Amino acid sequence: MPQLDVSAFSPQIIWLIITFVILYALMAKVALPRIGNILEQRQARIDDNLDAAQSLRRESNTDAESYDQAIAGARENARLTIQKTIKEISVETAHHQEELSVRLSGELKSAEDLITDAKAAATKSIHESAASITSEAIKILIGEKPTENAIKNAVSSALSVPTGEIKK
Repeated sequence: MPQLDVSAFSPQIIWLIITFVILYALMAKVALPRIGNILEQRQARIDDNLDAAQSLRRESNTDAESYDQAIAGARENARLTIQKTIKEISVETAHHQEELSVRLSGELKSAEDLITDAKAAATKSIHESAASITSEAIKILIGEKPTENAIKNAVSSALSVPTGEIKK
C-alpha cells in the first residue's frame, strides 16, 4: 500500500494541507455564507411568522372580546325584552281578569235574580195551590165555601210555620 510508505509521507502531507486549505477556503467563502444566508432567511421567515401569529392572536383575542361583549349585550337585551313582555302580559292578564270578573258578577247577579223570581213564583204558586185545595177541602168537609181572605190568612200562617212545629 502506497499510503503507508514512509518515503511518500511528505508529498502526501503537503497535498493534504493544500487540499485542506482549498476546501477550507471554499467552505468559508462559498458554502458557509450560503448556508448562513439560508439559515438567516429561515430565521427571518420564522420570526415573521411568529410576529404574524402574535398579531393574529391579538386580533382574535380582540374579536373574541367584542364577540363576548356582543353576546352579553344580546343577553341583556333579551332579558329586558322578556321582562317587558312579562309586564305587558301581566297587565293584559289583569285587565282580562277584571273584565271576566265584571262579566261573571253580572251573570251571577242575573242568575240570582232569576232564582229569586223563580222562588217567588214557586212560593206564590204553592200558596195559590194550597189555598185552592184548602178551599175545596173545606167546602167538601163542612159544605160551605170560606172567604178568600180567611183561606189566604190560614194558608200563609200554616206555610210560615216550620214543619216540625205544626201542632196536631
